[in-house]
Amino acid sequence: MAKVLRCNDVVGNCDFVARGESDQDVLQQASEHARTAHQVNEVTPELADKARSAIRDEAA
Repeated sequence: MAKVLRCNDVVGNCDFVARGESDQDVLQQASEHARTAHQVNEVTPELADKARSAIRDEAA
């Protein structure tokens, strides 16, 4: 089942959505998005945990 992460669920006020076949796929996309769109140069363990907990199974 595909996975989805909505940036709005992590930082608020952002329409970016990452989709992938695994949590790792989604987290890689989210990490790149955080760097380019939110100027996050280092993903802290707390931010990574928050992002990981916001990943959901995408409805078919």
